[in-house]
Amino acid sequence: MIGTIANTCAILFGTTIGCIAKGGIKQKYEDILYIAMGLAALGIGLENVVNNMPKSTYPVLFIVSLALGAIIGTWLDIDKHYNNLVKHFGGKSATGKGIATGILLYCIGALSIVGPVMAAVKGEYTMLFTNATLDFITSIILGASFGWGMLVCAPVLFCWQGSIYLVAKFLSASFFSGPLVIEISIVGGFLIATTGISLLKLRNIKTLNLLPSLLVPIIFFIGKLFIK
Repeated sequence: MIGTIANTCAILFGTTIGCIAKGGIKQKYEDILYIAMGLAALGIGLENVVNNMPKSTYPVLFIVSLALGAIIGTWLDIDKHYNNLVKHFGGKSATGKGIATGILLYCIGALSIVGPVMAAVKGEYTMLFTNATLDFITSIILGASFGWGMLVCAPVLFCWQGSIYLVAKFLSASFFSGPLVIEISIVGGFLIATTGISLLKLRNIKTLNLLPSLLVPIIFFIGKLFIK
């Protein structure tokens, strides 16, 4: 768990630095930071999609995942409950979008998924330390853009990577195979891209209502294991 702890601390320290810097940033610079983060999220999301889609052995799975996830998320109205929670603790709508963007950026991707598996199986922490470095830089920018609320992303990442580590260590490392990571990365890429679109104010997409889409590939691969 050393790598995951390092990754979590990197986000905490990076966010703190960004939040302290935010105090000296004028409004016009805050606005341009939102645009910069929107462009970055859009680019990262599309990169995940473009790089992983040719590798997919289930070309329709991401479509089914997005469709089912959108229906389930809208039925549960995750976005509304989440925003009400943010407002309850004195946060703003921009903070809510920032947290959603941060969680997706930190948690979705090969480094954040395969890294804990490598740590659990081989004791190899290179991927997680690399991810921690990238997240440290990203968290500074997110902290400067959206404020102290971004600290919430750290425990979410810890639970995400910690869960993967425990499953790989004590249950099945083979479950987190290349095909599963590819499918999660494709779906996650679309979700990251939607947060970018929202931050750029091109269209107000309720990304949180799409979050159940990430569970569909996992359920699909669990189903495959039971069938075998």
